[in-house]
Amino acid sequence: MNKHVFFLLIITFFLGRISMAQNPFITHMYTADPSARVFDNRLYVYPSHDKDSATWWDMEDYHVFSTTDMKNWKDHGKVLDLADITWAEKYAWAPDCVERNGKYYFYFPTDQFHIGVAVSDKPYGPFKDELRKPLISKNSKGVVSDRDFIDPAAFIDDDGQAYLFMGQNTVNAIKLNEDMMSYDGEVHIIEGANFFFEAAWVHKYQGIYYLSYSGKKQIHYAMSDNILGPYKYQGVILDTVNSGTNHHSITEYKGKWYLFYHNADLAYKKFGNSLPKNILQKRRSICVDYLEYNNDGTIKPVKQTKESVEQIKAKY
Repeated sequence: MNKHVFFLLIITFFLGRISMAQNPFITHMYTADPSARVFDNRLYVYPSHDKDSATWWDMEDYHVFSTTDMKNWKDHGKVLDLADITWAEKYAWAPDCVERNGKYYFYFPTDQFHIGVAVSDKPYGPFKDELRKPLISKNSKGVVSDRDFIDPAAFIDDDGQAYLFMGQNTVNAIKLNEDMMSYDGEVHIIEGANFFFEAAWVHKYQGIYYLSYSGKKQIHYAMSDNILGPYKYQGVILDTVNSGTNHHSITEYKGKWYLFYHNADLAYKKFGNSLPKNILQKRRSICVDYLEYNNDGTIKPVKQTKESVEQIKAKY
């Protein structure tokens, strides 16, 4: 074999091996509930943070991660600590973040009862609790909630109107005011989210609104011509994961669509059968795989992989 051909084959082999990322893609700490957002051509993920010794979902702080190539991720460190929220007592669960007028608004649930909002000039924080009180709570007028009041997910429509979706068992939604830290006082109850348990997420594709959510063990979705519904149930996007419950987000980045979710693979790899299943499921890690649409706009079921997605190569 010609030596030039040999070296070309070797280079191709190694490039092929490094072109794929891995699932989970954050491995130095436990992460869950990933909300993926794109700001200034960089993709950010806002997860919750399971403790290394977690035996329940008693998270206390938030980190932010970002990438430009879907393989190499930067940990921007702790961006918000529950200890700094004077009105909150416990449980820093699934957050979300959106940008408006050069400010970044970080929505987070606490105490299984309140939704707060913190603000930063940077997408990677640190975030400050400028409101110094909840934005909305389980006992706010119009809220329908017979379980925990959690999982805020923001959406800014093409006309500039911002919305916040949240709740467990029932999808509650509010129209945010221009300041992103208040709303018009009305709570909208979203219909058509069959099997809804928690983790509402809204995105838009070709003029259609997609409401996706956790049905405890699977990720389901529904579609509508109206942001506030009613929605028409479509089916399952992602099947059961080994972390028991699931939480996801959907976003487009550099021409491809991605589904972010979590599982317990990292904990199982580390501890195997030396820990009970119910403990392993409390130590979760975030993953990403491709999401694709059918010609009619419905979503193809997403395949969970160990390899994750391809690294995005720089264009020269």
